[in-house]
Amino acid sequence: MTRHKALVAVAVIAAFTAVCSAEIVPLERAHSHNDYEHDRPLLDALDHGFCSVEADINLIDGKLLVAHSARETKPERTLEALYLEPLRAQIKKNGGKVYGSEKQFWLLIDIKGDARRTWPVLNNILKQYADILTAYDGKKVTPGTVSVVVDNADRAIAAENVRYAAIDGRLDDLDQDVPPTLMPWISASWQDTFSWDAKGPIPPEELEKLREIVKRVHAQGKKLRFWALPNPLVVWPVLYDEGVDFLNSDSHPMLRDFLLQRK
Repeated sequence: MTRHKALVAVAVIAAFTAVCSAEIVPLERAHSHNDYEHDRPLLDALDHGFCSVEADINLIDGKLLVAHSARETKPERTLEALYLEPLRAQIKKNGGKVYGSEKQFWLLIDIKGDARRTWPVLNNILKQYADILTAYDGKKVTPGTVSVVVDNADRAIAAENVRYAAIDGRLDDLDQDVPPTLMPWISASWQDTFSWDAKGPIPPEELEKLREIVKRVHAQGKKLRFWALPNPLVVWPVLYDEGVDFLNSDSHPMLRDFLLQRK
């Protein structure tokens, strides 16, 4: 290949990449489960249009390190480096939005270990990103580009006068009259909630149970997510059609293609 042809090829590839980036479709129901396990945490999800990502954090020597467990942590993989700083840069680049047309972007932070010790550290870090985060002051909500929900959160989070995170609840919390300003999400394990294993059609009684859960969650102004799906390609169509807000996935291309086809 001549030098001229090589330069042309590089230019074509660059142009194609730019077009692909410009054509990313924000997928508001796409949740990147254990996002940090991908080759490029957050960035791979953004390339596929996901509007919700999940990061597990461990408090190690005063730092919040992203990993499923403490023994898997690496000192350079902090919550700020992998998620908060890249999100701030993306929002600045796109004039105040992660993509430019999405309604909301979500960051689910799952606390591993002692939540009572971890929450104060997380709280102080989130305050440093107040410019991009949704703020909660009692029942008043000041929308930000990114809304943080915290799993395994210490309920001390509710005592903050102004906070930059809310709580990821469980189905049992639906009976506790917790406002959506404190608990906007309900997450549950599919395998702990249903017996259907995605072999054959969903039984009528299971479908009715799902519909009742969706109805209760939405009646309280909350959003619903299930994890531990037995066979996503079989379960996703049911969840989508019944109005479950977030579809959980470990595969970005698979869920993106599914949602684009349904749209």
